[in-house]
Amino acid sequence: MNFDEIKNLLTKKFGEGVIVEIENNGLQPALQINPDFIVHVCEELRDNKNTWFDFLSCLSGVDHGPEKNKFEIVYHLASIPHKQQLVLKTSRAHDKISSQLPSFQSVSKIWRTAEWHEREAFDLLGIYFEGHPDLRRILLPDDWEGYPLRKDYLAAEEYKGIKIN
Repeated sequence: MNFDEIKNLLTKKFGEGVIVEIENNGLQPALQINPDFIVHVCEELRDNKNTWFDFLSCLSGVDHGPEKNKFEIVYHLASIPHKQQLVLKTSRAHDKISSQLPSFQSVSKIWRTAEWHEREAFDLLGIYFEGHPDLRRILLPDDWEGYPLRKDYLAAEEYKGIKIN
């Protein structure tokens, strides 16, 4: 299936509200998915014999900065049997002044590799994944304060008595 056929498949199955935007301006076109549908869309793309996206090659978190107050998740999918790739994106507005973390649904039950990718996005960007089986830091120490890949992150001057440059 080509990009337009996949878009039509998802719209037919989930309705017009499933795709928020179509991005055709980059090297890889992407479908911006309504965050309430992301798990259902991923399940359909994995299970449908015409798409069969059996591999999540990358999941990345994006902080769009304090002026936009928006976080995004980018999913790079691959169908090994169909030799095809697809990029999905989903985003949410988030008030950075709030102590609550931005939250998205986990896709770790669809692709097991998402467990590691989601932990990295949690650790470095402070994105919470609902339904993740073991959401904890993966790169930084458990007692690290803050999320270093956020645009508004201020680096600590020291950690446990060790000066940080």
